[in-house]
Amino acid sequence: MSAIAIGIVMMLIAIGTGIGLKQNIRDKVAAFNGHIQVLNFDQNNSNVSLVPLDKNQEFYLESPPMKGVVHRQAVILKAGVIRTSETFEGIIAKGVGSDFNWKLFDDILVEGSIPNYKDELNNEVLISKTLAKALKLSLGDQCNAFFLKDESSQSLPNQRRFTVSGIYDSGFDEFDKSYIMLDIRHLQRINRWNENQVGLIEVFIDDFDSLDSYADTIYKQSSSQLDVRTVKDRYFTIFEWIELFDFNIALIIGIMILVGGINIVTALLVLVLEKTNTIGVLKALGASNWTIRKIFIYQAIYLVIRGLFWGNVIGLSLLGVQYFFRLIQFPNPKEYFMSYIPVSISMSDILFLNIGIVIISFGMLLVPSFVVSKISVIKSIKFD
Repeated sequence: MSAIAIGIVMMLIAIGTGIGLKQNIRDKVAAFNGHIQVLNFDQNNSNVSLVPLDKNQEFYLESPPMKGVVHRQAVILKAGVIRTSETFEGIIAKGVGSDFNWKLFDDILVEGSIPNYKDELNNEVLISKTLAKALKLSLGDQCNAFFLKDESSQSLPNQRRFTVSGIYDSGFDEFDKSYIMLDIRHLQRINRWNENQVGLIEVFIDDFDSLDSYADTIYKQSSSQLDVRTVKDRYFTIFEWIELFDFNIALIIGIMILVGGINIVTALLVLVLEKTNTIGVLKALGASNWTIRKIFIYQAIYLVIRGLFWGNVIGLSLLGVQYFFRLIQFPNPKEYFMSYIPVSISMSDILFLNIGIVIISFGMLLVPSFVVSKISVIKSIKFD
């Protein structure tokens, strides 16, 4: 029973932390890119917005949105430089508007507040902790940002003066070293675009496993001048890496089931051995082999269920403590793009795991219980 309980604890921890890591990394990458991006074909593979896109697209304007699409937002990306009195850093400014989903930044905002871009033109910006440290900026400080008027222009760059309203820390160096968030209207003016022209449209969906299917549907709804790319296409190596988590989870579950199965089979064989005399008496009284086998199987299943109960209590308690208090931290946060071990597990995962273990245990118990049918009545009664 203890072995089964420990096995359940290990499996719950493997599932909870594995899924938690996957979802956390996905959410952080999506916070900066969306799940699906729609942009002009002439944009090619550039990381900044070179060619404007009219945001009056069918998939962007339709209300309610396509089933499975939870949010859409129009943004502009533009390269620039932030300079202070002491130093300077290259940046990618992400212009966002009133339709931007700030909920994904709630967990990574470490200081200050989210800027308000819904009303009049706002000079507040959100920068990363990495940039703030490099530029020696704090909340409320002002800084100068420089942007080229046109990518091919030789004219002097546009200058804007911003105030730091918030500082975030995503854990992704690729984003933290360069991305700042500012009012999209600044970049529209610098690029000489009208209010309907944006760099790209980011789409968020509710089922990441169906990402390619959603991308194909949006591509069919878009004009021939537009391209559609997914976050998996842009960050292929990251998503290939987190897919390995599934293999690790399956490996741990397989090992725990094997160990637990061996323990319960051994327990059943010992139980049969201890009750050899009883088996002989029952057979002598006319009990069938299957009737006696069921007695031992029920006893073993009873032990399995008790082990499952205590394993679930302990395992879910440990996951709950980690979820609310984040006690266990990564020794090197940069390797996993976060400082703590995240936890995420659904009721369906718990039910499938427990039901699956009961079914597998029952199947494994059928074989050792077959020993009952091989016991001779005379020999078993004499057995000591």
